[in-house]
Amino acid sequence: MGTTIQLGDTTVDVVRKDIKNVHLSVHPPAGRVTIAAPSHMSLDTIRVFAITKLGWIRQQQTKLLEQEREAPREFLDRESHYVWGKRYLMQKTESDEPPVIELCHRRMHLRVRAGTSREKCQAVVENWYRQQVRRAALPLIARWESRLGVKVDRLFVQRMKTKWGSCNPRGRTLRLNTDLAKKPPQCLEYLVVHELIHLLEPTHNARFTALMDHHMPQWRSHRQTLNRLPIRHESWGY
Repeated sequence: MGTTIQLGDTTVDVVRKDIKNVHLSVHPPAGRVTIAAPSHMSLDTIRVFAITKLGWIRQQQTKLLEQEREAPREFLDRESHYVWGKRYLMQKTESDEPPVIELCHRRMHLRVRAGTSREKCQAVVENWYRQQVRRAALPLIARWESRLGVKVDRLFVQRMKTKWGSCNPRGRTLRLNTDLAKKPPQCLEYLVVHELIHLLEPTHNARFTALMDHHMPQWRSHRQTLNRLPIRHESWGY
């Protein structure tokens, strides 16, 4: 059952679950705050916990609000687009053939039919990004499955508005954000490892951190790289 608590101008969404520990999260892009708490914990106890974390919450919200946003994309010639952390200039051509995207000499060549709308161009580009993430993620998943002794049954790559990735330990499914194709390759590997370790430890507790430290000692650096890069320009929903 969900509820909210108000701490000054900060609203905290509270969800009680069958868990042992309290989990506090500040979500991009605007800094929405959520707390997942054990089912038996009283709302007063949760409020006290949130108050003790208020300084950290506001610090995280400030970081998110100051994070650089991408300019809205119009899919025009010489517009900047990013692929695996590198900048490409778009070169758009029209042809009576199926749409295609190719990279060559720091150019992203977008070929579409005459009269293709901006929305359709966006769909073509996002589908291409989705393919890039899937193609790059599959060998990473296979490698880390072997190292961690886990198994993923299904991989989904999709446009995600509040997360870079997620894992369902019960269903052994992994979801990755399409926009990871814009970030440096090490960001994708960090997300893969992060989510696969959730198959061993579903929560972000001390054991989870210890597993990350053991298998990917540089994971904090990769997370910082991911979080300081520009994020998509849009009004993200929740």
